Formats: sequence, structure tokens, C-alpha cells
Amino acid sequence: MQTPPLLWHGRPARVFHVARAASPCLLLVLLFPAFADQSIDPAFHHLRSGPTREWSSFPASAEGKSLTNTFDSHTNQTEETLRLRHRDLKNTWKLTLNNRPLITLPPDEADTITYLPVPPHALRDGPNTLLISCTGGPAPSDDIDIGEINLLQRPRKDTLSESTLNVTVLDGDSHAPLPCRITITTTTGSLITTGAESTNDLAVRPGVLYTATGKAHIPLPAGRYTLYASRGFEYSLATAEIDLNPGGSLTKQLEIRREVSTPGYVACDTHIHTFTYSRHGDCTIAERMITLAGEGIELPIATDHNIAIDYEKPATETHTRQFFTPVTGNEITTPSQGHLNVFPFPAVVSNPKPIWQAPTWETLFRSIHETAGPDPVIILNHARDTHGNFRPFDPSIHLSVTGTRLDDRPIAFNAMEIINSGAVQTNPTQLFRDHTGLLNHGYKLTPVGSSDSHDVSRYIVGQGRTYIRCDDADPAHIDVAGALANFHAGKVLVSYGLLCTITVNDRFTPGDLATISGDSMKVELRILGPGWTAATHLTLYADGIPLREFELTALPDHPLPAGMKFETTLTLPRPAHDTYLTALAVGPGISSPHWPTAKPYQPTSESFTPYTLAATAPVYIDADNDRQFTSPRKYADQLLKDAPDLAALPKALWTYDQAVAAQAADLYRLAHPGEWQAQLRIGAQSASPHIRQAWTAYLTQWPPDRR
Repeated sequence: MQTPPLLWHGRPARVFHVARAASPCLLLVLLFPAFADQSIDPAFHHLRSGPTREWSSFPASAEGKSLTNTFDSHTNQTEETLRLRHRDLKNTWKLTLNNRPLITLPPDEADTITYLPVPPHALRDGPNTLLISCTGGPAPSDDIDIGEINLLQRPRKDTLSESTLNVTVLDGDSHAPLPCRITITTTTGSLITTGAESTNDLAVRPGVLYTATGKAHIPLPAGRYTLYASRGFEYSLATAEIDLNPGGSLTKQLEIRREVSTPGYVACDTHIHTFTYSRHGDCTIAERMITLAGEGIELPIATDHNIAIDYEKPATETHTRQFFTPVTGNEITTPSQGHLNVFPFPAVVSNPKPIWQAPTWETLFRSIHETAGPDPVIILNHARDTHGNFRPFDPSIHLSVTGTRLDDRPIAFNAMEIINSGAVQTNPTQLFRDHTGLLNHGYKLTPVGSSDSHDVSRYIVGQGRTYIRCDDADPAHIDVAGALANFHAGKVLVSYGLLCTITVNDRFTPGDLATISGDSMKVELRILGPGWTAATHLTLYADGIPLREFELTALPDHPLPAGMKFETTLTLPRPAHDTYLTALAVGPGISSPHWPTAKPYQPTSESFTPYTLAATAPVYIDADNDRQFTSPRKYADQLLKDAPDLAALPKALWTYDQAVAAQAADLYRLAHPGEWQAQLRIGAQSASPHIRQAWTAYLTQWPPDRR
């Protein structure tokens, strides 16, 4: 039988040819390296914990629900190390060695190589059994890939410190060290566990190190790796291929520079957690400060669950306070009424009323104002996700097309997430459409991008973010009151891997009321992003209805400056009535390990196409120059009052858009509860196409159990 080559970190060990006269001891030393690897299972296996396929990217059938490997070994007198590769872990998967629990793998979808300690005497002479299985109760199905298992006959600490890498990341313009994220992968793209540990300067996870100083000393297993340096959305990406020999040391310097220019806008993440206080995820309060600096968030809002945390002290202790201005907030996490982010929130609450236990939205919002003051920001979080058996925008209680509540819960929040990068929607535009429906109903709600990050690297802090119009020259001294006033006014841009801007008549931007003096208006649209993102589609909306669409697959006619993906200038006719303009850009998701975009937390389909997204808040067009904005709901209400019957309503709606027509349908339902559906269907048949489309959409969204 042919003897397989010895393996040294996955590579054949060198075999030395020696003279016959060599001593037996020398012969053993030369034939066998000091550290030998035993391959337990070289294959990569597809397992499934539940009855149904999680994602269409996986085969229809899995190999099984668990993986068992039996291998011969010896009783280990000292610690040894188990090395394995895994990806797409969402549920709780555990390893058991000889019926002895070894470790529970962290739920993380990233392709990762993990090194696990095998305690002394965990192995035995002869056959040993390693079992990988899913635990944790009736969780949703989880498809994973796992395998490439090796047993290393040396302690984990020694394995992870075979070589060292010293990295410095500089700002390409100032040449000063820069807080950043360092990502290290194998040549096949797997995050590699390092021997580094979190400190007051570093936040460390497998293959990921955030550094507050721009410098990192990284013990590593010997091997070939790809090194990445990044600093969130606004900065370029630097990469390098490195080769580390056993016992060797390498020093590497990388440069990144700002590519996305955002003067006059502050980068804000309104939804941030720590394990220290939320007891969920893995990011400590010190690690959170370092990740905020490393991702370039200038106005972080602390929103741990049902507790108000002040970041001032940990930011000072980690020497990161110079990079951002923190704001104390609170995620009001209720058992059955959803989740709301509220800020600013008093760090010491004089009225300790348990807001989170409020039984209704009415009492919930009242208690928020009693505790946080008369004018806090109140954000409805992840409105299409279910928590505590409650889904705020479930189609049975919320009509997206008109922003109509079918239960008794009041719309008392003043902002809502339209992208949550830790809980993305299967449909990228769903929450955007929910938001425009509420705007059309007459509510003034600021659109929000946030990360909902509880982790150092699994869900990246600041990946979803909100840019607030505000002086950003000194991130350590941001005018918080001014920023929050502009947030309330809707002077924001929403970013998730892209940034979109809109300007009307060279002066009006999101949150402004634009006056129009002539018969036309000039609209400038831009899409921004670093070199490692792309934009494929841009839509300009009026009252949430597509007005112009652009497919961005072709190269531009002229070179664009760094950070610019697309720009265009439109001349549009003056609207017949007040309207608001918004823009939405979409691009492909990010697969690079330095900033991977996540899959949906609560998917609605096993098919998913990763995406990036950017949206603007509305620019309100005062078409009638009365110095105020009239919403589609208000127009519809007046038209319904003036129309003698439903037969006259389509004619009255002729010069109004679909948003006004949809609101008219909703108001007609309220006025004629017994006959409205039949009457609208009849009226839609003879109405103009845009009215018919609006009424049909309204009828289609009406819940079947209420018909």
C-alpha cells in the first residue's frame, strides 16, 4: 500500500534522505517534522439541519443532518488542535469528540478556517469518533458546508503563532496611520483564525482585526494569504498577497484613501448593539468603539436593548473618541409590539417606567415621550420582520400602497428603517415602497439606513448607514442638536454600499421644499461609491411612482472622478400638483471578505440575489407656490369631497398621479364600507390607465380575510 505524504498545514512535509550510518534519533528527527498533521476528512460536506432547503444555491438534497468521522489516533497527553473549514452556519452546530462536547461553532455565514483546542486525554488509543451535528431546538433549516478536517499534534497557541505579520495601514493622502479593518484569508478565500487577541487597540475575530491605531501585530499559522485593508464605505480597498514561513516574520504597509467625498454630511449608524449590554452577538463595548472608528462612523447612536448606554467613557479609554461623537439612545424592545430606536435618551432615567412592557402602541409612544422628552427621534425598526409574533407591516394589518393601518396602532414614530444591513429583505425595494406609501398618506417620516450590528465582524457596523446634513469637519465635535434637527427635517441620504444624491434647480436637496418659478425644473442625480462597489440601476420617483429609470451597464461617455458611479442632469416639466422626488440606486452585493453583504435574516424565499442600495429622502416640490407641501392624501380628500359620486371621481383624478388615485380609493373605502370593493372594480374598468392601475393595486393588497 502506498504511504500518503505527511502533511504540514495542508502541504506535503519534506522527507530527507540520510545515510545508513545516521543514528536512529537523527533519522526520526529528519524523517518526521516536529509537528505532523493527520487528515481526518479532506472532503467538504453539505449538511442540512431541517426538512427544507434554506437557499437555492445549495443542492436539493444534503448528505445528511450530521457528519460522523471515525479515525485512529493515540491518547494525547497534552493539548492538540483540530483544524476545520466551514461556511453558511446560521444555527447552532456543535462538535463532539468521543461523546465529549468539544465546542459549539459560532453562527457565522463567512467561509472560515477554525482551529479548536483538543484537551489532554480527549483522544484515545485506537478508534476515535468526531460528530458534527446541529442543536438548539426547532430552528429554521440551515444548510452548511463543513469539512477539510485535520488533527494537528501541537497546542492551538503554538499552531496560531508559527509566524508573525506586522501590518501598518496609512491614509494615502496624509500618510498617517488610520483606524481600519484588516482582513486575512487563505488563497481560497477562507477567513483564517489568527493568534491575535482583542485589546484596547484591537477587536479580533477569525480572519478579521479592527485596529484603532492603524497598526497590528498578528501571530499566524504559516502559509500563503491574501491581506485586505479597508475603512468602510468611503474608503478604497488595498490588497496584498503574502507568504509566511514557519518561524518567519513579515512587515507589510498598505495605503487606503478616501474615495467617496461627503462634505456637509455626517455618517451615522442609528442601530448599534454590544454583547456587554444587549447580551446578544459577540461585540464587547471596547470592541464596539474600535469597530466604529475602523468603519468610519462619525455619529454612532448607542441602542442596546432596553438600556441607555453612554459611549463617552469607553471611547476615551480606547482612544477612539477623536473619530466620532457618540449619542445615547435605546432600542425599546417589546415582547409583542415591535422594536423602536429612540434617541437622544437620558442615560439616567428619572422615571423608571418599563417602557418595553407597554401593551399597546398608544401606551408605548406615550411612555417614550414621558421618558425621552417631547421631541425624540423614534425609528420603527425592521418593519417587515417578526419579533414576538408581531410583524409591524404584515400585509394583514398594513397596506403598503397607501400606508394604511388596518389595526388600531397609531403611526406615532417619525422615522423608519428602509435598509437594515443586519436584517436585509429578500426584496430590496420593499421597505422603500412601504415608506413612500406612508409619505403619500401624509406622514412625515425620515428614511433610515442602519446596521443593527451586534457583532465584531458577522454583521458589520455602519454597513447600512444614514448620512445627515451637518458639518462633518471635526468628527469629535459634531453639533448633535443641529444634526438631530436636520434628521427630523428629513435632510438625509440612506446608504448600503452606494450613495445617491439629488439636487433640484441647483439648490434644493433632500428635506427641502423646492419652489419652482418656471415651466420646468432641473434635477441632478449622482451615484457615489468606492472602487469596490458598482451600481446597475437608478430610478427617479415622483410620489413613489417611477418617473425615470436608468440601466447602468454601459461605461460612461467620459471618465468619472474617483468615487463617482453615475451622474446625469434632467430637465423635467413643472408638476401639475405638489409632489416629492426621491431616487433609489441598486447594485450587486459585495462578496469580498472585507465587507460581505449579508443574506436575509428572515427570508421570504429560498432564492436571493445579494444587493447594495442607496436612497434619498424626499425633495418636496411646491408646484403651486403656496409655500407648503400638499400630500397625495390631502389632494385625494379634497377631490372626494368635490366629486358628487364615484362615477365623477376618475375625471377629477385625471390630472393627478397614481399616488393620489390610490389614496382616493382608501378614502372611498372609509366613506362606503359596505360597497366599496364592487364599486371600485366597476369604476376601474372605465378609468384611465394610471387610475385603473392604482385602484387595482389597492384592491389586490386588501387582505383576503377582510373581503
